[in-house]
Amino acid sequence: MTLYPAIDLKDGKAVRLTKGLMESAKIYSNEPWELVKKFEEMGAEWVHLVDLNGAFAGEPKNLEQIIKIRQNCNVKLELGGGIRDEKTIQKMLELGIDRVILGSIAVKNPAFVKDMAAKYPIAVGIDAIEGYVAVEGWGEVSSMKATDLAREFANAGVEAIICTDVGKDGTLSGVNVEFTLEIARASGVSTIASGGVRDENDITALIETKEVAGVIIGKAYYEGTLDLPKMFKLLS
Repeated sequence: MTLYPAIDLKDGKAVRLTKGLMESAKIYSNEPWELVKKFEEMGAEWVHLVDLNGAFAGEPKNLEQIIKIRQNCNVKLELGGGIRDEKTIQKMLELGIDRVILGSIAVKNPAFVKDMAAKYPIAVGIDAIEGYVAVEGWGEVSSMKATDLAREFANAGVEAIICTDVGKDGTLSGVNVEFTLEIARASGVSTIASGGVRDENDITALIETKEVAGVIIGKAYYEGTLDLPKMFKLLS
């Protein structure tokens, strides 16, 4: 089980949202790279980055912060938010991002994502509201079931699928283990849980499935409901 501490970038700051609502943003740091460094010192192998402004704009918007993070930190970085074409994928990889997350484009053009996965380290972000895929920074809900989208990427060469239950995201109400397992089983791809993680019990529940590869930890760390250094020690 890989732990992915998460940082959402909004207007150059590290924030967390509740249920994906931009107006709910709570600022946790004006210097996101310092947070990433802290995660690195705790023992993180990966850090999960989301460019929130980029997700809504359809192109990366927090490049200055992303560059600062890469220059100051040695952890592996995965980045999502507004990455919709090959040129942008190449640019992010050139900046030192280790894995690029494709979300909205995976719904609209799965063939493109498969093509990119054959060339680059790609993760697919599947964000769901009541089982249906949410796109455009969660501003729209499509008519596609999350499990159907997951099946689309079975044997497609993607490195991972990151599945988020939007209704739980940022709520500290507990991770949706069942939903995560549905995605893992539908895709057969290494699956990372996201949304609602509260405490050690959530991590334990995911580990016990033996089918979930990782978990994204955001507000649980920032609000102190999960002892992240302890978790890294337990899993090392």
